[in-house]
Amino acid sequence: MIDRWLEALVATPGLTSLSGDEARRVHVEESLAALEVVRRFEGSIVDVGSGGGAPGIPLAAALPEREVTLLESSRRKCAFLERWARDLPNLRVVCGRAEEQSVDAWGIALAKALASPPVAAEWCLPLVASGGAVVLFVGPSADADRVARVAEQLGAELAETPPGLLVLQKLGPTPPGFPRRPGVARKRPLA
Repeated sequence: MIDRWLEALVATPGLTSLSGDEARRVHVEESLAALEVVRRFEGSIVDVGSGGGAPGIPLAAALPEREVTLLESSRRKCAFLERWARDLPNLRVVCGRAEEQSVDAWGIALAKALASPPVAAEWCLPLVASGGAVVLFVGPSADADRVARVAEQLGAELAETPPGLLVLQKLGPTPPGFPRRPGVARKRPLA
């Protein structure tokens, strides 16, 4: 199933510019690099800004006992994702924005190539229940201290993380005033 999804992802205009081994490395292998971190936390999983389905689809295939939600605001991308939700019974698609979803509803939120890490943290942390975590896929230039400041404002802390990931553990409920209205986090970042 993963091979068919990757082939469709590469063949669909506007979802990825990668192909071949590079597409497999970025969309499948990098997604599965978070598998052990995800297993440390209980509850359902939300892939925020899922795009073409990475990291949500590879993780849903690897964790058939866990419910995985692909959250995407683009209707065109949601249509692509819905085709794959039929192949995995633990996968569902929600077409909408992170700021419009229920707070404290998931065990884990994932974000890969969603926005700058501080903005992604602000969008994802309100979605996660106390005791859960946000896993951000980041590059080597990510400012972990800045992300940690955002996490602190949203009732979370930066946990020990493997290379290429920032893990924010949610310590309490989402504070009043969050999530902020759509677009505010990008225009006026917390950190």
